[in-house]
Amino acid sequence: MREPKKSNENSRLTRGEARTRLLDAAMMVIREQGYAASTVDDICRAAGVTKGAFFHHFASKEELAVAAADHFAAMADGIFSVAPYRSLPRARDRVIGYVRFRQAIMSGALAEYTCLLGTMVQEAYDSHPVIRTACDRHMSDHARMVQRDIEAAIAEEGLHPQWSAESLAFHTQAVIQGSFIFAKAKHGAAIAHGNLDHLINYLECLFPTKKP
Repeated sequence: MREPKKSNENSRLTRGEARTRLLDAAMMVIREQGYAASTVDDICRAAGVTKGAFFHHFASKEELAVAAADHFAAMADGIFSVAPYRSLPRARDRVIGYVRFRQAIMSGALAEYTCLLGTMVQEAYDSHPVIRTACDRHMSDHARMVQRDIEAAIAEEGLHPQWSAESLAFHTQAVIQGSFIFAKAKHGAAIAHGNLDHLINYLECLFPTKKP
């Protein structure tokens, strides 16, 4: 008698709820297993929905992956828009505060803090161009968020660097994404925290605290 009840509960999900469950499940399953190893059955099982519900919303795993990239980016935008460092009045402190915040949220299971976009693009950059394009768009948008604070810091501190704000923003992302890779290789966040300590030290050299 229990199994029909489960099916009834599944049927009572609204279309939006089922789609959101699939996107949330895809984010976690792909970060745990990688894109290639994650099957539609795996994602449906994690979402608690039927395969029929999956194909009602998505024509393929690839289409789901693109939607999951959008979903992940929107979630990240929400988190970073209200992060404590955003309220710091000095742009230099926001740039460094951003990295400290990235460091602070590196906790729990690897799949909970590593980047879905970075995970997928490493596998799919050549075999699935639409996934690569989606990941590139969102990763670059995130870098541009950091770039705006770097540009403001350059202006506020009266600096005339030989490097560009854009290049430094992408450098921060390269260090963070590389740190995720090493965290996976070492199966722990300690090395990632250490890498971001070095990045913070580097940023403090670029934007030294003004003497009173």
